[in-house]
Amino acid sequence: MADIKLGFGLYRHMLNTENYRFARQCGATHAVVHLTDYFAGGEHEGRDDQPVGDADGWGVAGNTDGLWSVDYLSRIREEMADEGLKLSALENFDPVLWSDVLLDGPRREEQIEELKGIIRNIGAAGIGIMAYNFSIAGVAARIHGPFARGGAVSVGVDGEDRTPIPRGMIWNMRLGELSRDEVLPEISHRELWRRLERFLADLLPTAEEAGVRLALHPDDPPFERVRRQPRLVYQPYMYRNLLEISPSRSNAIELCLGTLQEMTEGDVYEALEEYTRGGRVAYIHFRNVRGKVPRYHEVFLDEGDLDTARVVEILRRNHFDGFIIPDHTPQMSCAAPWHAGMAYAMGYMRALLTTVRC
Repeated sequence: MADIKLGFGLYRHMLNTENYRFARQCGATHAVVHLTDYFAGGEHEGRDDQPVGDADGWGVAGNTDGLWSVDYLSRIREEMADEGLKLSALENFDPVLWSDVLLDGPRREEQIEELKGIIRNIGAAGIGIMAYNFSIAGVAARIHGPFARGGAVSVGVDGEDRTPIPRGMIWNMRLGELSRDEVLPEISHRELWRRLERFLADLLPTAEEAGVRLALHPDDPPFERVRRQPRLVYQPYMYRNLLEISPSRSNAIELCLGTLQEMTEGDVYEALEEYTRGGRVAYIHFRNVRGKVPRYHEVFLDEGDLDTARVVEILRRNHFDGFIIPDHTPQMSCAAPWHAGMAYAMGYMRALLTTVRC
């Protein structure tokens, strides 16, 4: 039987011994780290819940000095190992590192070379996965509210956001001062796929040499367009386009169950069957939602539209031996809302892995 691992995700400001121990106490053996500080300069700075922002985005991109070096990554990996965790993946490049890769701007080639160096550093530090979301709008248009059981605060979406993106913003973060007079030009879906294809053509050889898997996250929220910009994977079948670009093991999927469930076409269980059979899934975001675009809410694992026990059955049947993480979860009403919500999710997932068989 496949050994499905239990993982845990941590934001940059959470990288300390106390949180490593908390993750291990919840049963995690693997960890995913976000080095991008989504909260910098925004209303959620220093908080543990999810950033949502407004038309001006989450926060200010940048402050990346030293964070992607071999020394820093190795130190974090060793500190986690001391607490019984394996640092298995990093998630999302800081927008300042690849803004012109996403926009096909004048600094594209320079940024590609910098990304190659980062991938080499990740491999040299013994980290096997770099997950990314190739998107111009990023994770935009989310709202906070008492959406989960008992009025627990969570995130959701209430309609498509058609607000144009001002120049100076990419991936829902600010690169500096925003232009109030200029907006990013709208592009086609074909053009966005062309940019992804060039990105992979440039980086996959380096990733293969470094022993790193580049894992694409689906578009959340999965609208056809967000803030007038196209999305890549907003229906389950669209992941096939990614896999057809290259058969390389380094060209992989970061599968988000909540995002798949939010999509309007296809069947989440059939998609899970298809993609986990091929061994192309690097790891899985394990969360639940109620509803689909244009309106949905994230809820506790045991109250949404997704049959989580059926998901585990499929993973076991297809011998999935990666890890699953609760990338985020509703906040619970207590002195430590994030910790309580994550502990509930981790306990529920651990119980599923213990009890659900093929």
